[in-house]
Amino acid sequence: MTKPSALLKTLQGILGCGTGAEKYRLGSDPQFGLMAAEKIPDRWVSTICGYCSVGCGIKLGVRDGKAVSVRGDPDHPVNRGMLCPKGLTAHYAIHAPDRARYPLLRRENKLTRVNWDRALSVMVERFRKIQKEHGPGAVAVVSTGQLVTEEFYALGKLAQLGLGTPNYDGNTTLCMASAVAGYKRSFGSDGPPGCYADLEESDCIFLIGANIADNHPILYTHLERNPHKTVLVADPRISKTAMKAGLYLPLKPRTDLPLLYGMMKVLIDENLIDAEFIAEHTTGFEALRTFLADYTPAKVAAITGLREALIYQAALTYGRARAAFTGWSMGVNQSTQGTATVNAINTLALITGNVGIEGGAPFSITGQCNAMGSRETSFTSSLPGYREFDNPADRKELAALWGIDAARLPKQRGRAYPDIINDIVLERIRGLWIIGTNPMVSFPNQEFIDDALGRLDFLVVQDGYHSTPAGARCDLLLPAAIWGEKEGTYTNSERRVSKVNPAVAPPGEAKPDFDIFLELARKLGCDRELFPGWESPRHAFDEWKRVSRDRLCDYSGLDYESIERRGGIQWPCPDGERRPSGPVRLYENKRFPTADGKARLWCVPWEPFPESGNRQFPFVLNTGRTVEHWHTRTKTGGIPLLNNLAPEAWLELNPQDAGKLKIKQNQYVSVVSQRGRIERIRVRVTSIVRPGEVFIPFHYAETSANQLTFNIFDPISRQPNYKQCAVMVEA
Repeated sequence: MTKPSALLKTLQGILGCGTGAEKYRLGSDPQFGLMAAEKIPDRWVSTICGYCSVGCGIKLGVRDGKAVSVRGDPDHPVNRGMLCPKGLTAHYAIHAPDRARYPLLRRENKLTRVNWDRALSVMVERFRKIQKEHGPGAVAVVSTGQLVTEEFYALGKLAQLGLGTPNYDGNTTLCMASAVAGYKRSFGSDGPPGCYADLEESDCIFLIGANIADNHPILYTHLERNPHKTVLVADPRISKTAMKAGLYLPLKPRTDLPLLYGMMKVLIDENLIDAEFIAEHTTGFEALRTFLADYTPAKVAAITGLREALIYQAALTYGRARAAFTGWSMGVNQSTQGTATVNAINTLALITGNVGIEGGAPFSITGQCNAMGSRETSFTSSLPGYREFDNPADRKELAALWGIDAARLPKQRGRAYPDIINDIVLERIRGLWIIGTNPMVSFPNQEFIDDALGRLDFLVVQDGYHSTPAGARCDLLLPAAIWGEKEGTYTNSERRVSKVNPAVAPPGEAKPDFDIFLELARKLGCDRELFPGWESPRHAFDEWKRVSRDRLCDYSGLDYESIERRGGIQWPCPDGERRPSGPVRLYENKRFPTADGKARLWCVPWEPFPESGNRQFPFVLNTGRTVEHWHTRTKTGGIPLLNNLAPEAWLELNPQDAGKLKIKQNQYVSVVSQRGRIERIRVRVTSIVRPGEVFIPFHYAETSANQLTFNIFDPISRQPNYKQCAVMVEA
């Protein structure tokens, strides 16, 4: 047997994945200063990864009350023991030196330690004063996609009925709102119809605006297990996923919508559609056929920059497939026409009968570990259980379940995340509660968000870390427990509900968000009404099961024990029915949650993106992610192993453009838009991007791509257009 190399053994020791004997011989851990022998756990705790939405099973190793190692759960159906670099180093984020440990209140322009009673009393006092002077909606809440579902459910009730503000939204609006809106408009409800098994069973996998090899690498392994698939990838950039494609479609930025229309036009002309499915289960086909007459392959080729033959090839590959799967992510959603593009993806699936079948689905690849749980329960884009604000029957039903007057429930959604920020600038909103998100890096047009937060009368930041830019300027910091320190459930992209378990205690006086919400409810005097008898997340889960009963996202047949035993269970899982052991797909009965039970086919004209390159700003900027880091690096930025792999941001520049500008590999440049500038960023000269286009990863606060992006939004979903703006590059 070949002996492991010294490098491999060292990595095994650092990551905690070698054998016990190997660990005794290895050196120290650079993160903790622990010797390898000290990294042998006393116990292993099963949980779910707290980064992206794939939902990988993790074993978290604990020794002497400290998380010291991680390994993939070999029995978990999602990842089968594999983890990406972030998952393999997840335990380091728990004991990071910048963890928030104590409540801090600003006094004389300095954050000073106070106890929890004082912190929450001041929070209630200041928010109530603002609401008394300016109205209930003058206080707003912006949350995250990383709480457990039980916390989202509690927070929704607390914000809407306890604080009494309609203005509550999550940073999920920045990543998944267009998918939510698109599902609702096409099918009548949110909820991804397919599942991961479809990647292994489809014979045509169409990935559009989704670089899953980098951003969801464990999900990509499901695709790799399919020996019969043809992979189509549409992306302006030759991403890692595009490099692996059987057919790559290098379309121009933001031309995905006309590409989809062109493919549909070909499918109709070639009679590669499911006429029976269309007639029985959809509405709007004749209008669609007429609309698509303008999207000939020749016209679509002129818009997208693709050859006509390539458009035909993509359409025929999709249309001739036994089952075709379409997956998309931020490249589609983060656009002023994100919702329209999602509707086009859904329409493509509907007219070919690729909904509710094995291997066939339109499938949104969610960004955060529990964005799905937020969508289902949190009272932001809909009432809990995918109920609609403007539906009297939905409001009456929910009010009866909660034992309250239906008049207390809002009849329309409050302000979405970008509109909350706009209203702060207009001084309509004067108090803000930020929970588990970092808007001063993640929100577009950094100058605008900086101005907004500076206008607030009172800013509360609730986070696991104290070093975020918003935390540095808040009036009150509430220290929260993070992944590895609290209990509840996550729901992943395929609707799999999985159990999250605590392995260690939170540092200092930090508390789980759930406990903070209950304590704040007591201060507000609404705890007995909103959270009767609640002491733990299990109580919230039991109530949520009742609230979700008979809804599309039915949890009523779930319980913590069976979820944990099975490695997660997909919803819908009604009470009293046998829980299926195989994949669960929506709409297998071809009935949709609309008034007539039929899905809608949408026709929305394509529009060029709002800010294309010009003489002064000749390049089109695209932004995205890299496998080593997570969002704004609040978690991963303090992990040396990940930072050593990707220590700084970079600008990808095509060799032709680099030659014209006389810029060389690894040279530092400035990047400028009409809104801001990055003063110093390293160049990667590469053909991954085409001439006239550049790419920057958005994770890095010190070289934030969102200093350049602009705050324009999809008119339906209110999701930002992160992906295209005009910039110039200065040597």
